[in-house]
Amino acid sequence: MAEYEKKVREVLKQHGFVFHHHGRGDHDVWVKVSANIKVTVDGKIKSRHMANQIMKEAGIDHHF
Repeated sequence: MAEYEKKVREVLKQHGFVFHHHGRGDHDVWVKVSANIKVTVDGKIKSRHMANQIMKEAGIDHHF
């Protein structure tokens, strides 16, 4: 299975998100201050469906 966490983080960076802090377990919180959006990114995203859900929550039109 492909792992999507690096790809998700790259897309978030390209759209103005920055790392905010570590959450519980292996989760990280990313924010886009200008739009007041917070998303949680798991450290091990193995499903493209989960990666696409994170993009949807971030308001980014990107599909894996």
